[in-house]
Amino acid sequence: MKFPVAVQLYSVREEAQKDLKGTLEKIKEMGYDGVEFAGLYGYEAADIKKMCEDIGLVPISAHVPLNELLADTEGTIAKYILIGCKYIAVPYLAEELRPGRDMWDTTVENIRMIGEKCKDRGVKLLYHNHDFEFVKIGEEYALDMLYNTVSADLLETELDTCWVNVGGEEPASYIRKYSGRAPIVHLKDFVGRKSENMYELIGIEKKVVGGTAFELRPVGYGCQDFYNIIGACEDAGTEWIVVEQDRPSMEKTPMESIELSRNYLKTLGN
Repeated sequence: MKFPVAVQLYSVREEAQKDLKGTLEKIKEMGYDGVEFAGLYGYEAADIKKMCEDIGLVPISAHVPLNELLADTEGTIAKYILIGCKYIAVPYLAEELRPGRDMWDTTVENIRMIGEKCKDRGVKLLYHNHDFEFVKIGEEYALDMLYNTVSADLLETELDTCWVNVGGEEPASYIRKYSGRAPIVHLKDFVGRKSENMYELIGIEKKVVGGTAFELRPVGYGCQDFYNIIGACEDAGTEWIVVEQDRPSMEKTPMESIELSRNYLKTLGN
């Protein structure tokens, strides 16, 4: 099966901030079919919609912080509907909202509420995992508990294959576990092992640490088995695969990194 391929714009956030239209045009030239937003870079939703239409990129989804969704749930959903997004994803949880913290149950209920609002408007809510959801609550991972608590009609998965691996699970098997509930899968590659510098590398938590025990890589340039991962996506009924690389490596720029990823996926028939 040949999948349409998108890129998460967080991967090229500085370029997008400086020149969104030019960045989108280059992404299209690389052979990407769509984009997933992480912010709108100062543009109005209608401007983003036109930009994507003119360039020929599908705005498949958007990562929208949970606090933004809670502050104006209906208005935020409407904004991304106007752009043309079919999906909205909760991308990350602040530490106080995570499994094992007092706010975790509230987080789950808030995600359920947002999922209901999305369903009312014909949009699918997704949850994009990291590794911190792979802690046990009772006999199951917190990530599984979330998906078992909030029904599939209100919340689907956006499994990040890097963080599934770092969390201790085999990505292809975990994708298959959520067959029929995995419309978008994040392809992210890495080398090394779980370490303190992981979150500093994705630009969210700043820690002063030494060493390079963990390094993000373009798709196909790390340790992930993407042949089997993409096979699992076929089995699971995935609609889109999305390239994400939070920080460049190998002395490449962000744009060079996502181009390497796109070219690698072409060798796999995508």
